Amino acid sequence: MAEYQNIFTQIQVHGPSYPGVPMEPGHWERQIKPFHLYWAGKLGDAQIGPIYLGATGVLSLICGFIAFEIIGLNMWASVNWDPIEFIRQLFWLALEPPPPQYGLSIPPLHDGGWWLMAGFFLTASIILWWIRTYRRAVALGIGTHMAWAFAAAIWLYLVLGLIRPVLMGSWAEAVPFGIFPHLDWTAAFSIRYGNLFYNPFHMLSIAFLYGSTLLFAMHGATVLAVSRFGGDREIDQIVDRGTASERAALFWRWTMGFNATMESIHRWAWWFAVLTVITGGIGILLTGTVVDNWYLWAVKHGVAPAYPIPVHTLPDPSLLPGGAQ
Repeated sequence: MAEYQNIFTQIQVHGPSYPGVPMEPGHWERQIKPFHLYWAGKLGDAQIGPIYLGATGVLSLICGFIAFEIIGLNMWASVNWDPIEFIRQLFWLALEPPPPQYGLSIPPLHDGGWWLMAGFFLTASIILWWIRTYRRAVALGIGTHMAWAFAAAIWLYLVLGLIRPVLMGSWAEAVPFGIFPHLDWTAAFSIRYGNLFYNPFHMLSIAFLYGSTLLFAMHGATVLAVSRFGGDREIDQIVDRGTASERAALFWRWTMGFNATMESIHRWAWWFAVLTVITGGIGILLTGTVVDNWYLWAVKHGVAPAYPIPVHTLPDPSLLPGGAQ
C-alpha cells in the first residue's frame, strides 16, 4: 500500500466550504464566497475565504494604500517619471527622512515632509491592523497570542522610526523607505556607533532569531516525521497523548537530551521569535541615547579585546632615492 507522503501535501480532502463560526450581532458580514484552490491545497488548506475586514481592517487598508502611494510616487518622481528607470532602479530608490537641521519640526514636503506623511499613514495602518487582529481573536473566543507577537514586531518598527528619533531630537535618525537604502542605513548605523555586533541586545536578538528558526524547523520536522501516526493532529495529541507524541518525545530525548511537549514546543518557539524583535528594539533604542560606541563599551566591560593600534614604520617616500625628483 502506498504510504501517505506529507513533505508536500499529496492528498487533498474536499468537503463543503466552511463559512466559519456564527458571528454575534453588530459585526460586519464576512466577504467572498468560500472556494477551493488546488495550488493552495499543495501548501495548506485549499479553502480560500470568507474574509472579514471590519471597520479597522478597511481603515488599515486605506491608510496602507496612501502610504504606499506616497512612497511609490516619490520614488517615481526621483527618476523624472520614467517608468523604465523606475523599474530598473526600484531596489535602489528611496524616500529619505528630513535632514538634521529640521530636528523634530515638520519640514517642507520636498525636504522630508513626504517621508513624515508616509510614516504617519503607515504607522496608522499597522496599528489599525493590530487592533483588528486583537478584536478578531476576542470575537472568536481564542487567545490573543498572535496580536501580542505582532505587537512585538511593531515595537521594533516604532523604535526605528519614531521612539529613537524623538529621543535623539531629529527625524534624520530614522530609517528611509526603500529596499537597499534601508540596508545601507543599517550598515552606516553600525559603523557610526562602533559596530552593532558588540551590542549585547543585538547579540541576544540574533541568538533568538537563529534559535527560533532552528526550533520551528525541528518542530516541523518532528511533526512531519510522526504524522503517519497522527502527529499532525496536534490538538488531539495534546489532550490525548498517543503513539505519535510518545515517539516524538522519545526521539527528542535520544537526540537532544530532553523533550518539549506537543503544546510547550509552541511556547518555546513563540517566545524565541517574539524576543528576537523585543531585544533588537532595546538594542537600537540604547544606541546613541545611552551608548555612543559599542566597541569601546565592549572593551570597557571585557566583552571585546582592546586591539593594538598599528604603528606605521614605512619610510617617508620623499626621502627614498629619486623621491626628491
